[in-house]
Amino acid sequence: MSSLEIELFPCLSDNYGLLIHDPESGETAAIDTPEASKIEATCEQRGWSLTQIWNTHHHPDHTGGNLSLKKTHGLTITGPDQIAGRIPGLDKGVSGGDSFMFGAHKVDVIFTPGHTVDHIIYYVADAHDGQGAAFVGDTIFVLGCGRLFEGSPADMYGSMAAIAKLPDSTNLYCAHEYTLSNARFAVTVEPENQDLLNYVKRAKEMREQGLPTVPTTVAMEKKTNPFMRASTPERLGEIRAAKDSF
Repeated sequence: MSSLEIELFPCLSDNYGLLIHDPESGETAAIDTPEASKIEATCEQRGWSLTQIWNTHHHPDHTGGNLSLKKTHGLTITGPDQIAGRIPGLDKGVSGGDSFMFGAHKVDVIFTPGHTVDHIIYYVADAHDGQGAAFVGDTIFVLGCGRLFEGSPADMYGSMAAIAKLPDSTNLYCAHEYTLSNARFAVTVEPENQDLLNYVKRAKEMREQGLPTVPTTVAMEKKTNPFMRASTPERLGEIRAAKDSF
């Protein structure tokens, strides 16, 4: 079984577009659709034919390209179906505990409420050279987590725990480049966390060079992310409220 190819590229102001391609089957999926034109241009550059969309949640910067891409490519759209009508053009509704095949690769759906009440992520255990990949939308960011627009601190605490259970080497592909903003806040929560301080320095260097800080890994977030490191749901809620007003 060949490794999957993953392409990450900037969209809108601070979103990332993500494409995942299976060389054996020729299948190509877009993880969310922040900017249809960028997705199509990247597919053309790579010589890939877009066949699927996997949506993590309904926000417009994640579903805005669904209908135009479906019209052009006749593709299949997979996404959360807890609340009807949220995902434009939805063909295949999924929820936590479901799985489906992408070529010969199994894709597990993990329920991660908090940012929205029906947020899901997609996990491929054998994505690339024996390492897993999780496409986490707006649940977790490098050094951060999604704002709690609909869910509760307890929801997000459970979602952080679900991600923490994945193998440490799992690459986490989040949907925004928020790292330096998150870093400024994270060091106020754990000013003596040397792993965090070291990573902040590295992240600054990467951004100065125009490099993305995505993906991160489960292991790195366990060491540095104040939301994943929160000891209780109440503590996570306190940290999130502080971040919202930071």
